[in-house]
Amino acid sequence: MTQQIAHNDELVARPGRWLALGVLVLAVLLVAVDATVLGLATPFLTEDLKPSGTQLLWIGDAYSFVLAGLLVSMGSLGDRIGRKRILLIGATAFGAISVLNAYANSAELMIAARALLGVAGATLMPATLALIRNLFHDPRERSLAIGIWGAAASAGMAVGPIVGGVLLENFWWGSVFLINLPVMAVLVVVGAKLLPESRNPEPGPWDLASVVLSMVGMIGVVYAIKEFAAHGFGWLAVAAGVVGLLALYGFVRRQRRLPIPLLDLRLFRSRGFSSAVLADLLTILGLSGLIFFLSQYLQLVQGRRPIEAGLAELPAAIGAVAAGLLAGRAARRFSVRAVVAGGLAAIGLALAALTTISTTTGYPLLGAALLVVGAGAGFSFTVTADVILTAVPKEQAGAASAVSETAYELGAALGIALLGSIVTGIYRGFHSPAGTPAAAHESLGGAFEAAANLPPQAAAALVDAARESFTNGIANAAGVGAFVLLATAVAAWFLLRGQELNVGNEH
Repeated sequence: MTQQIAHNDELVARPGRWLALGVLVLAVLLVAVDATVLGLATPFLTEDLKPSGTQLLWIGDAYSFVLAGLLVSMGSLGDRIGRKRILLIGATAFGAISVLNAYANSAELMIAARALLGVAGATLMPATLALIRNLFHDPRERSLAIGIWGAAASAGMAVGPIVGGVLLENFWWGSVFLINLPVMAVLVVVGAKLLPESRNPEPGPWDLASVVLSMVGMIGVVYAIKEFAAHGFGWLAVAAGVVGLLALYGFVRRQRRLPIPLLDLRLFRSRGFSSAVLADLLTILGLSGLIFFLSQYLQLVQGRRPIEAGLAELPAAIGAVAAGLLAGRAARRFSVRAVVAGGLAAIGLALAALTTISTTTGYPLLGAALLVVGAGAGFSFTVTADVILTAVPKEQAGAASAVSETAYELGAALGIALLGSIVTGIYRGFHSPAGTPAAAHESLGGAFEAAANLPPQAAAALVDAARESFTNGIANAAGVGAFVLLATAVAAWFLLRGQELNVGNEH
């Protein structure tokens, strides 16, 4: 009887739900800002920490690897101990570990700090989406709330480079991580008062063996893919891949046998849920590797100041914010599959346009492509997030959100590993003047540093060749990304047929 009364109370519209959404938006901003400022700070990081090409990729994707490995576990933990509680704990840890990122004094420490930040970040995103699922029971309100949530992520992508650019022009590169601290402080103080607690009333135990298996499996498989893409066949990569696959197999078997599993695999029986998750994974895979290198292109190839590079990327965020707020209405007026497939196709065509990029490409092409990419992503991700959340019972909102975020982060890690390896592989092949240090072929920042110690004519030749080769790598990565996105758009058109948003699915 008590549970029934509580359930009925939950269905009453909460008067403070929009203020509570504002707190969740802060958590999204925390993660989005951190992700974007890293790309902007990369040239400064490279100069100071002197990472190898492989270490630079690890700095970019260590956060995503760990995040992908822990999201399901943390989402399930939030369902058990309370989503508000895990959100506040995670936000506090995220702010503290940001300080470690800011003061890292070696490439190895930076990679470790990014990995630890992934542990904290794994608590945030599933909790925010799950709390939205429990705050908003009206389908149209929930669609708008998810749109605002997605728009906040995009706004963070815009604010991050601009604020980061100002900081990088006045302070050292570590300052870009310290902007997390005031956001975290507001989130914790205000969230403790405004956010309602929610959890699964019958959660079952948190199975530690499943946590270990999922973590080992994800990291092992992704590490293997990264190593194959960067260096080709190697026994260490093969061993990591085999261990990862065995761990994932063991994880799936264990979930099927547990009376109350960490991840209920029956969620994937929903075609809408599975299709939306797959679309998210492939979309981010096609996008992330390219975006990771775009900040370096704007600064090191085109010579823009950090603040100019941040402003140059603004159209992507503007497009994503506008599309995110309109996505739910568009999906109801037309159809889920039309909005998702159309958004993905738009991103694919924009990436195809970027295959023509050169060292002298004018901003109109770059700005237009970024605007289209942002709008396509805003439409697609907002609608797929809504589909994922409403396809499962409310009690499993944390686990479902975690699966969604796992797809997102795994796609980001794979994108940086695969597309980033394409850029790096092509870049390393450029012809350099005699006497050029090997470090010049590791990264574009390394080439600039090597050029500083060469005679003027040789230095100019080295920089020009490095810039040209780096740009060719981006163009090739854009072509691969375009193919992935267009193929995903076709698949989404067929897989999401009949899917609707205007049906409440309160369980």
